[in-house]
Parts: sequence; C-alpha cells; structure tokens
Amino acid sequence: MSLTDKVAVITGAASGIGKEIAKAFFAEGAKVVIADLNIEAADATAKELDPSGARAMGVAMDVTDEAQVDAGIEAVAARLGGIDVLVSNAGIQIVGPIETYKFSDWKKLLAIHLDGAFLTTRACLQHMYAQGRGGSVIYMGSVHSKEASVLKAPYVTAKHGLEGLAKVVAKEGAKHGVRANVICPGFVRTPLVEKQIPEQAQELGISEEDVVKTVMLKDTVDGEFTTVEDVARTAVFLAGFPTNALTGQSIVVSHGWFMQ
Repeated sequence: MSLTDKVAVITGAASGIGKEIAKAFFAEGAKVVIADLNIEAADATAKELDPSGARAMGVAMDVTDEAQVDAGIEAVAARLGGIDVLVSNAGIQIVGPIETYKFSDWKKLLAIHLDGAFLTTRACLQHMYAQGRGGSVIYMGSVHSKEASVLKAPYVTAKHGLEGLAKVVAKEGAKHGVRANVICPGFVRTPLVEKQIPEQAQELGISEEDVVKTVMLKDTVDGEFTTVEDVARTAVFLAGFPTNALTGQSIVVSHGWFMQ
C-alpha cells in the first residue's frame, strides 16, 4: 500500500481538505500536484511541502475549463513521469431554497463538481491506461451523496452524481487496474463550511450555534466535526489499496452521521 513515487494530482489542493490530502500523500512518499484555481496559492503549498520542487508542484487548473485541464494534466505527466492517483476534490457551496435559487448558481456548482470530475478523470485515465501500471481515482463526495439537507439542492445532486461516475469508472477501469472510489465526509470545519453557518442561520432563522448543534452535527454519535486529517487518512488508504477488491465503493467518514 505504499505511495512511494506515485504521482498524485489533487484538485482544489491549495487549502482545506485538498491541502491536507496533499500533505498526507507527500508524507507517504508520493509526488504531489497541487491543482488549483489560485496558482499563487498552489505554488506556495507545493513549496511548503518540498522547497526543492522535486516531489511537489503547483498547476493552474480551472476544472471546468476543458483546455486548461487537458494542458495541465499533460504538463504534470511530462514533468513527473505519468499519473497514478487523481483526487477530484475541487468544489464550492452555494446554499438557498429551490424556489429562489438562481439557475446561474445551479449551473456553476454542478459544473465545478461534475464537469470538473469528468474532465480531470478523462485526462488522467488516458495516462493511467497507457502506462499499464494501474491507478486510483478518488472523488470527494459527502454524506450528501447519501442524504439530503434543506437549502442544498445542487450540492446534493452533484454529490449523488459522483457516486454514479465512480461506479462507471470502476467498471471501465478494472481491466486496466484502475480503481475508483468516493470519500463521503460529514461536516468538516473548512472555510467552505464556516461560510455556510451564518448563511444557514439567516435562512433558517436560528442562531449559528443552533446551526452547528441541530443541523450539522445532530445525527453524529458524538457531536463532533469530521476533521481534515480523518479524510486524508481515508484518501491514503484508498490511493494505496493494491487490488480491484475495493473499487466502486463509497466510504463514509462522518462520526456516524450516516451508517450504511
């Protein structure tokens, strides 16, 4: 289950969960690619991990831009010698009730989560298949891949969609030794979630403390947030799993919020 010298592309990796996964992969010996919309932050994260630049690099990547995704993955493969792992992590959140939700926000959110997952997957699979050494594709789902919450119609739709994509990639990739799985975290206290707390408090007419206690964490077994470290450990496990025995699956990391 070693990640030594494996080339791992993590989207949205300049901060939050993506950055923690990059750090964990690097610690396990992988060469990590910080793919992010913010190239300055991506380069800074890569330099933080490896000042020499030998095992970490930043790449500008708007995951909804087909040309930029394809060019970025080609540049990574040329510099680092292929692609072994993709973590499709880039995402946003825009909350609001369906009856007033802007179509432009719906399209933006689905484009980042679903179009981005498709474009990065397609680009990376071409290299994984050609290399003949297998690979691992990991999608960042959510408990919202399994459940629904008010005010999150496009997010829930997108996260459910990632499970379907992973299952198809698992079936198509099996003959090439490529696995595909989904990590489904509960609420992780990243800037994405911090932003939601006051937004939901306003929409629901309750306090921010009640959003945390009675909305976000009410169904956990211990009232605790999932941590970025929890998610990163799961990503390391999935990335390094050696066979097709674990593919097409979703792993829920949520302090018991959702139990399969």
